[in-house]
Amino acid sequence: MGLFRRGAKRDRSDAPRDPEFSYLSAGEGTRFRSQVREAFAEMGLEVTVYADVVTDSAGRQFGLANLAAVLHNDDRGPRAWPELVRRHVGMVLRTMDAPSALDTLSTEQIRAQLYPRVLGAEGFDPENFGYARRIAPGLYEIIALDLPESVMMLTDDALEPLGDLPYLRQQALYNLRGLPLEGHETVKGGDGLRFEVVIGDSFYTASRVLTLESVVREVTGETMTPDGALVAFPFRHQLAFHVIRDAGLIPALNAMTSFAASGFADTPGAISPYVYWWRDGTLTQLSAHDEDGEGLRIVVGEEFQELLERLVGDDDA
Repeated sequence: MGLFRRGAKRDRSDAPRDPEFSYLSAGEGTRFRSQVREAFAEMGLEVTVYADVVTDSAGRQFGLANLAAVLHNDDRGPRAWPELVRRHVGMVLRTMDAPSALDTLSTEQIRAQLYPRVLGAEGFDPENFGYARRIAPGLYEIIALDLPESVMMLTDDALEPLGDLPYLRQQALYNLRGLPLEGHETVKGGDGLRFEVVIGDSFYTASRVLTLESVVREVTGETMTPDGALVAFPFRHQLAFHVIRDAGLIPALNAMTSFAASGFADTPGAISPYVYWWRDGTLTQLSAHDEDGEGLRIVVGEEFQELLERLVGDDDA
């Protein structure tokens, strides 16, 4: 998975847009839904296709938003869509038809496959995840069970037989630290701009913000400073960070604000379009949308303002 997406042969941006997925043209949306219907039919299942979901005769629903974003972001363009759709539909049906892993795996096996996931507020139903830990406005940490072809977000009822929540969370964090880092790129620019981006196909790449100190050591060979770091995790396959050491945090904050907003848009597994200040495991939001929802602005509180003044001087801050 690359840091920046390459262009692919797609319909022109001024073509009429799909009413549900505006990053697709109307024509692309029609072709996409037709391919979904064909893929289900090849698997022996007739479905009714709606704008954002398909349903079968048993009333089961299969959302289309994640798949649409996957296709949109694939570098190969529409020529790769039929195979991607077939693969996705096959995986969904195998997962739906298979017995629950909670019934077939032992408790120890399940614990060995637990991982924490950071999700935006729209990523889950809070009524079933009363244990979810709020880590910032609109951001939550839940526990997931990693399976060969899917990820199962565990509800309150699913966790209850597995042990005490604090123990399960520590086990999930332990498992997360043990995952290999798949890829890393450094973004550099003028004015001392520099920040690091961890990338990977793992569904838990962005969730590594929960173990940021170990990520910093592994990527940079250095330790976290008392002032912490700037972090951004626009979608599940990216985590960006800049360890705060000097006035370089100013260009990093500006660049990461645009980076996060761009990475969040139209991506599968979107989490947050904002930049945060990580300090001692606590996240403080630093960027936000303007009131009109069009632009972005930097919003800092007293503590971060004091940090700016200490590192770059009163006038520059």
